[in-house]
Amino acid sequence: MALSMEEQRILTQIEVRLSEDDPRLAQRFARHGTPHGRRARTIVLTAAAVIIVLAAIGAGVAAAVL
Repeated sequence: MALSMEEQRILTQIEVRLSEDDPRLAQRFARHGTPHGRRARTIVLTAAAVIIVLAAIGAGVAAAVL
């Protein structure tokens, strides 16, 4: 999902302020980057699947105890 122009402007301001306030941290972020697009979606979907599986296991254990 693309950012709106306003969201992009705010993000740019945050990046500039971070670079001014803590240049070392800004460099670390720039080097490692952040998850984008497909990778971020994969991480979110994997986390959601794990939560669903754990909830199903919990429900099964609860039903077995009753």
